[in-house]
Amino acid sequence: MTVNRTPRKKTHHTSNRPPFERIALLLQGGGALGSYQAGVYQALAESDLHPDWVAGISIGAINSALIAGNAPERRVDALRKFWEAVTEPPLGVASLASAWLGKLAARGDMAHGFVNQAQAFVTMVGGAPGFFIPRPLPPFISPAGSMEAESFYDVAPLKATLEELVDFDRINEGGTRFSVGAVNVRSGNFEYFDSTTHHITPDHIMASGALPPGFPATRIEGEYYWDGGLISNTPLQWVLESYPRKDTLAFQVDLWSARGEIPRDLVGIELRQKEIRFSSRTRAATDQFKRGQRLRRALKHLLKMVPKETLAAADDETKLLIEQADETVYNIVQLIYRARSYEGTSKDYEFSRLTMEEHWASGYNDAVRTLRHPEVLERPDTPDGVATFDLA
Repeated sequence: MTVNRTPRKKTHHTSNRPPFERIALLLQGGGALGSYQAGVYQALAESDLHPDWVAGISIGAINSALIAGNAPERRVDALRKFWEAVTEPPLGVASLASAWLGKLAARGDMAHGFVNQAQAFVTMVGGAPGFFIPRPLPPFISPAGSMEAESFYDVAPLKATLEELVDFDRINEGGTRFSVGAVNVRSGNFEYFDSTTHHITPDHIMASGALPPGFPATRIEGEYYWDGGLISNTPLQWVLESYPRKDTLAFQVDLWSARGEIPRDLVGIELRQKEIRFSSRTRAATDQFKRGQRLRRALKHLLKMVPKETLAAADDETKLLIEQADETVYNIVQLIYRARSYEGTSKDYEFSRLTMEEHWASGYNDAVRTLRHPEVLERPDTPDGVATFDLA
């Protein structure tokens, strides 16, 4: 069942490219919640806000690959094909079951919550088409060292899907910079695979989303990698601290909210700890970045008072300081998915068509409302040169 909840009248179009050297799209991990990011991107694409750099973790890495690995006019279609494929009802029970569940969900939050839990159970037992399938034997009775002993699911279908929907030659040609984060299992270190330094393959995307024990580690050049969300679920810092620095308009799309209510039962406790674990520490990160950027801008102002010949004769230590001085500006536009009251702890693996459409529409509408505020696309005039925006 396909539900179109996007408004007919589009009021978020932009006439000119915003006055920034770079537009960055930063996509957090969150499994089935990732269709929210697809909806956000649809609104950005309709506004001709095509990113120069796409960076993601886990499901955000998959969405990033679908965006960077397709021409701008084909990106929304590629995202739609992926999300419709992975939410296809199993066992061919599409029409009757989907329609019945949709009617049941419409009866209120309690009924909707029941439908979501039932759909999540179906995913847990049967997997998601074109994404992952359960292994014939559970890992705890498989021989140690075998692939079957490493995870509950086989992700071979995801590799085939990526190869079908993503043009990796396009990613590696560098038209749109592309980055995904993963964790080295042996060292425990976080690593970014970036199209400016690596030859990107499906394995790099799969490594970023290899969350144990559901999915197995991905081997790349003799090393094994797990989901980047184990250490950092948002690529914001990677983009902000990159060289050379450029005036940047960054859209950060998060799937987990750091803020929430005090839980009152075990289910609520499990959900809240998952939200805290995978949410972004955006305020702390941006506050720290603002302090550093204000110092860099002050240093740049100070250096303007120093004669050029003095700077040319500077020693190595002074040159290090000179290199840090700059006056770049940054707008960080944060869009965070706000879960409904009927969504529970399984919301990140509830791959049903109905819920996918709800998430997609939420992302689209949130982005449309954000883009109606012209200030998010204007250069900041603050002392630190950094402006942050949050729809909430």
